[in-house]
Amino acid sequence: MTRVEADAYVRQRALPGFGAAGQDALAAARVAVVGAGGLGCPAALYLAAAGVGSLTLIDSDRVSVTNLHRQVLFGPGDVGRPKVAAASEALARVAPAVDVTGIDARLDAATAPSVLAGHDLVLDCTDTWPSRLAVADACAGLRVPLVWGAVQGWFGQVTVFAGGATLRDIFPTEPAPDFGLCDAGGVLGPLCGQVGAAMASQAIVALTGTGRGLSGTLQVVDARDGAWRSLPVGASSRGGAHA
Repeated sequence: MTRVEADAYVRQRALPGFGAAGQDALAAARVAVVGAGGLGCPAALYLAAAGVGSLTLIDSDRVSVTNLHRQVLFGPGDVGRPKVAAASEALARVAPAVDVTGIDARLDAATAPSVLAGHDLVLDCTDTWPSRLAVADACAGLRVPLVWGAVQGWFGQVTVFAGGATLRDIFPTEPAPDFGLCDAGGVLGPLCGQVGAAMASQAIVALTGTGRGLSGTLQVVDARDGAWRSLPVGASSRGGAHA
């Protein structure tokens, strides 16, 4: 008797407007996740589980015990390991059919264009402004859609840059340090999951063409009251994304 394998994506295929065509689009997609930390872990986890065909994880850091409250692909046994190696192994357990490539590197203005070339979509899950601006500039030059997210303290932000505005329309240059490195201050672990999952949702919408998504809109959430507010993204919004 032939065993019939269950369809892991049956509930996803059942979505109105998604269907087999949406699942096929995900399976054919090549997506880069820059940063395997608080945002990159949940984003990559949901993209792999959704059936994205190829994921490239890019990060130069090692797992620290202080990461574990928010970087959900790692456990105590991963402390000291390269994040991309530990994350790739975790994703292989969840979605063994997904092709995961880990690149142990930090992107800058010189390297980002060549590393990101050939991807259908990029998620910026980094936490330093030089990296964020390098990734944004590379995606703009390559004309690759960019899903961007950031978390600091109680606040999270997410948007999509595609075919128009870029991160420099909000932040023309690196902003003041108070909105900089995540490790410089406190951060709520579940908020990272909330924003990372929102980024994965936006990536899936963009890859499958199933909705307008957040292009042109920056969503900002305050975890203390759970409220999201929308800000327009464009040249007139410069400097307006501080949470």
